[in-house]
Amino acid sequence: AHPSYKLVLAANRDEFYDRPAAPADFWKDHPRVLAGRDLKGKGTWLGITCQGRFAAITNYRDPASFMFDAKSRGKLVKDFLYGKNNAEEFIDKISPHDVKYNGYNLILHDNADFCYYSNRGGHKQKIPAGIHGLSNHLLDTPWPKVVRAKKLIKEALNYKGSALEEALFALLSDRRFPPPEKLPSTGVDKDWEKVLSPIFIKSPNYGTRSSTVLLVGKNRRVSFIEKVFGGGDEPWLVSRFNFILDK
Repeated sequence: AHPSYKLVLAANRDEFYDRPAAPADFWKDHPRVLAGRDLKGKGTWLGITCQGRFAAITNYRDPASFMFDAKSRGKLVKDFLYGKNNAEEFIDKISPHDVKYNGYNLILHDNADFCYYSNRGGHKQKIPAGIHGLSNHLLDTPWPKVVRAKKLIKEALNYKGSALEEALFALLSDRRFPPPEKLPSTGVDKDWEKVLSPIFIKSPNYGTRSSTVLLVGKNRRVSFIEKVFGGGDEPWLVSRFNFILDK
């Protein structure tokens, strides 16, 4: 969808403010992996390797089926980044264990295909070229924030370089609330549904913890920029990584 980039990603991580996490960096125990780290579950929500393997996960919002003793979903991202299976092989490997996890959406890239899988969707699929949006339901479910984000990212793709980066972070900071009648019904009360409805979430205890822009050029150059928030309006840390993918 862009002449210069193989992947343009704009992603917010929403989480309780008191859940411990480390900012994005190359991991000391796996120095070819660049990702943030969930210090409770020991996994991550989004990462890329120096070889170009990419993975990201979101929760699937379904409070009625929530299991307190479920396995950590973030370890799925970590396991793919560590491993050598292609995306479809990895999905085939994990799908028999769906019931051990709370709901999730997983996006994987193995240098060949971008694949999507949800343990609430029932089947793996290759993601076609174009613009896609993912929140806490299935890929491209037209929640107001997803529809708005896809519109804004389409506009952002008129740019490249620093102008594209600025447009993507502006998108990720969008706090517009949709009309009440357009809110999805996901099993939480209406007040909480409203809190969760903007692209950037802010509340006393829960909200957008980090915003990430990832640009993978067709020339194999990677830019990974992360802004970390702690409940305030401004990030307390901004990290930038630039490298060329291994051949």
